[in-house]
Amino acid sequence: MSSLTDRFAELVRGATVQGQLDRIKDLFVKYITDETIVPLKRVARFTLWGFLGSFFVGLGELLCLFGFLRYLQTLSWCHGHLSWVPYALSTVALLIAIALTAWRVVASDDVSRRRK
Repeated sequence: MSSLTDRFAELVRGATVQGQLDRIKDLFVKYITDETIVPLKRVARFTLWGFLGSFFVGLGELLCLFGFLRYLQTLSWCHGHLSWVPYALSTVALLIAIALTAWRVVASDDVSRRRK
């Protein structure tokens, strides 16, 4: 009779150990998912929206620049030997927009460094 009890105890212990191993495996998989995959998905979403926003802002600035160039070309004093002036002014406007954008990027980096 003691052998039957010993065998039953071994089966119960084996099931308990296997159950614990299954729980540990499930906990590990959940931890890896929560700590790596979910943050990576959030970063990917953030990057995608940032890229799309930057693309459309750049496209809008480009269209505004072409509109400014076209407006300057319709002015009466921009014909003949001064036909290069609208292109020069558009280039200056583009350089100013690039400088302002770079300045804001650097300024936002300085603010985030000060917060840390």
